[in-house]
Amino acid sequence: MKSCILNMSNHPNRRPSGASNPVPETIKAAREAAGLTQAAAAHLIGGSMRAWQEYEAGNRRMHPGLWELFLLKL
Repeated sequence: MKSCILNMSNHPNRRPSGASNPVPETIKAAREAAGLTQAAAAHLIGGSMRAWQEYEAGNRRMHPGLWELFLLKL
């Protein structure tokens, strides 16, 4: 039987057009402009402080939906 492995990076629903991951500098600048600590910003989107630290350090990409949620809640 032939193995059926999907390449999800080419899937049309993988990334909506126009949406992109924010860069670490933008994430940090927005948080600081709002006067929030990393812990407070993480709590605002229902995430962990460790994840937020990784977003700002560039070790983890923030999903565009989380970024939009963060901006809406500001």
